[in-house]
Amino acid sequence: MLALDLVSTIRASRTGLTDTLADVAGMTAWGRAHADVFGLDATSFVADETLRAEVVELRQAVRALFARAVSPEPPSSADAHLLPPFAEALHLVNATAAAVPLVPRLDWPADGAPNLAIVPADPASESARVRAALAGSAIELLAGPSRERLRTCPAPRCVLYFVKDHARQEWCSVACGNRARAARHYRQHKAH
Repeated sequence: MLALDLVSTIRASRTGLTDTLADVAGMTAWGRAHADVFGLDATSFVADETLRAEVVELRQAVRALFARAVSPEPPSSADAHLLPPFAEALHLVNATAAAVPLVPRLDWPADGAPNLAIVPADPASESARVRAALAGSAIELLAGPSRERLRTCPAPRCVLYFVKDHARQEWCSVACGNRARAARHYRQHKAH
């Protein structure tokens, strides 16, 4: 899910928080990695500071909406104190998605089956297309059945959100589960 990829650009490492979008080079690499979703040419796309700043602002708005979606559970500890107010976040996500109206288009190659492509209704800049795709993905996740399964990973030092795929899933990854079990084991044995 693109919205989860966006909010996961803030990660915890042994040295603290890591922000994939901390600079233009990171935004360029991340944009190229998702070029097919954004309708970008992965070989020539280069982000600028304006796009990076706007995507980071949108990410914080999406993280604020995710924090509300997981409530009453606690939000991610990465940036809970830096998130915009809910109403402001909601407005930004909706306005960003509305900036580039999308329409279905039928693509039918001569040597293949027809397929559906979702494209901008009007020509739009790369920046607007990227941000609209991200906002649209967040809206789809939060308005769909996945919202009920959205969780904050409770593992020590983890700051990720994830969609719970099965009933017994507690963490975002096997590594986080192992880290949580090891921390619990250490606490139990330290007390004795």
